[in-house]
Amino acid sequence: MQGETVKSRKSLMDGFLNFVERAGNRLPDPATLFFLLCLIIILLSHLAAVAGWQAVNPATNEVVKAVSLMTRDGVVKIMTQMVNNFASFPPLGLVLVVMMGVGVAEYSGLMSALLRRLLIGAPTSVIVPAVVFTGILGNAAGDSALIVMPPLAAMIFASVGKHPLVGIAAAYAGVAAGFSANLFVNMLDVLLAGFTEKAAQIIDPKYVANPAMNYYFLAVSTIILTFVGTYVTVKIVEPRMGVYRGNAEKFEPLNETEKRALRVAGLVALAYVAVIALMTLPPNAILRNPENGSLIISPFMNSLVPIMTGLFMFPAIGYGIAAGTIKSDKDLASMMAKAMSTMGSYIVLAFLAAQFMAFFNWSNIGTILAIKGAQLLKDIGFTGLPLLIGIIIISTSINLLVASASAKWAVLGPVFVPMLMLLGYSPALTQLAYRIGDSITNPITPLLAYFPIVLSHAKKYDEKLGMGTLISCLLPYSIYFAIVWILQLAVWYLLDLPLGPGSTIRL
Repeated sequence: MQGETVKSRKSLMDGFLNFVERAGNRLPDPATLFFLLCLIIILLSHLAAVAGWQAVNPATNEVVKAVSLMTRDGVVKIMTQMVNNFASFPPLGLVLVVMMGVGVAEYSGLMSALLRRLLIGAPTSVIVPAVVFTGILGNAAGDSALIVMPPLAAMIFASVGKHPLVGIAAAYAGVAAGFSANLFVNMLDVLLAGFTEKAAQIIDPKYVANPAMNYYFLAVSTIILTFVGTYVTVKIVEPRMGVYRGNAEKFEPLNETEKRALRVAGLVALAYVAVIALMTLPPNAILRNPENGSLIISPFMNSLVPIMTGLFMFPAIGYGIAAGTIKSDKDLASMMAKAMSTMGSYIVLAFLAAQFMAFFNWSNIGTILAIKGAQLLKDIGFTGLPLLIGIIIISTSINLLVASASAKWAVLGPVFVPMLMLLGYSPALTQLAYRIGDSITNPITPLLAYFPIVLSHAKKYDEKLGMGTLISCLLPYSIYFAIVWILQLAVWYLLDLPLGPGSTIRL
């Protein structure tokens, strides 16, 4: 699948992106970069501790102090927790489990057959918006979409003569930059609403947060960002990447054996979905929350990774048996092993990334910066739209260092929510501004745990691809999503439109 890219570079935007690409490609290999970041954070933690960095956590009123990792206790913690940091790194198990299912689907031939069935004869004009839209909706499944969507999009783009790296960029940006937008209320809505409720109760002890408090705005955002993502892909990223000269798979019409195998896979998929439905839809289903019957916070949401893995694997097994690509259990095991063999570079990156993120959390530097940033915005004294834009900028900046949406909001919420309530604005509006800022820089931060995965997928199509090239493809999405989302927020604010069911802009 290796190839080269023939590029055309003309516009002012392209000149800026060329600079970003060159600068980014001068950086060390991502594995080396994470190793150096580990050393830097160890040194910085010591300097911060010596300087007495601290802040008061508004959620708990506790003093958060910088912790040096160069002390005896720090060194012991680094040495004794190294293996545990790696083993407990959340994306590691998620990625490897999902990739086993995806690998069986790919090597059995199911993925190729399904794409050929869907794409042969389909108009290429719908490919880009379909990938961006599916990516945005995919964030309802949480982090799983960041793993599954980019490689699938690469195959789809390559099959219709488009550059596979453009497909990776469009899918990853759709999921990551549009992370808060969706047509469905999901677990993130519930999670953030819980923190918003606690923050609002500082001012109004009777306040109850509605998980759908931002639904109207975010549902409209889903449609708008699909058009924006399509524009960026077609007008900026595709011309930038140029023509792909690699050996992309050429899709031929299905033969009779493949058609029959695809029907078998479809039946297996229906049976699998029926089983999952029986485990989720009835009032007392085993995957519902046993206390209140909810599906939002429930064993079902916590089982999305194995559910998605099974959705790939079981139909693929049915397809492989019917098509003759799986003749025994040895073939199945070989396919899973082959999928794992492609993840070697990611495992190395995951080990180093896990250490860096653990060191960063232990040092308390991220928490202190978040509190200080929020306090700075409060002290400036902005009101109205400038204040909302300030919250977006602060959230965006911190997101480059701390990827977890809930972790940031747990710190920022108790500062921003009461502050805006005292100015007459609803907690729903404050949460919305934060969610915009939290999303737009997701694609371009190498510290997001899934960035190395995307880079690994991209290198399958260009082994010389550097981190700068990938970031230069993703940066336009962040820029355009930020501009359009801020404009949408301004329109909503000026027209005083409802943000969600029962949620207004002002109290």
